[in-house]
Amino acid sequence: MTTDSTAPTRETIVAVLADIFARRGAEEYLGEPVTVAEHMLQGAHFATLEGADEELVAAALLHDIGHFTSEFGTYTPDDTHDRHHDEAGAAVLAGFFPPRVVACVKLHVAAKRYLCATDPSYFGKLSAASVHTLSLQGGPMSADEVAAFRTDPFHADAVRVRLWDEAGKEPDLATAPFDHYRPLLQRVVDRHLAA
Repeated sequence: MTTDSTAPTRETIVAVLADIFARRGAEEYLGEPVTVAEHMLQGAHFATLEGADEELVAAALLHDIGHFTSEFGTYTPDDTHDRHHDEAGAAVLAGFFPPRVVACVKLHVAAKRYLCATDPSYFGKLSAASVHTLSLQGGPMSADEVAAFRTDPFHADAVRVRLWDEAGKEPDLATAPFDHYRPLLQRVVDRHLAA
């Protein structure tokens, strides 16, 4: 984040995220039958249904925020290289959200690669677009990459976020709007920055 007067603050970061959702949420999501906002809201919906705590709901909601912020632009099905939306999203959230939320956003792509390497049934659940991005992101992890991934203290949480991510591609699924999550996001930010 920049340090100029328009940079988000503790008091404005949630409003900034809400504005991004409002302005850009209707964009196509990787050739899937949902928009980017619908996809992210579905992630939060599934996290909530599973009784996830507020940090994991926040991570599920914001996991793809990097699609809106990446300096490399948004993904298209014609891409031949990864645009690193996971890293871009983590960078945006790092100054405001706790390490667990930031790690889940940063690791949700790695979690896909991990699941493809460790769960024989997972690859078959991927959409065509997700299979394509997997190839751009390095494919299933090697044994060494799996071992390294497991050393991250938040790897299990990132896997949970990834599973909600993959589930969040249902056309016409009714979910709460972004505004429903604004108080939750602010609580997560406030708890982290007060610590």
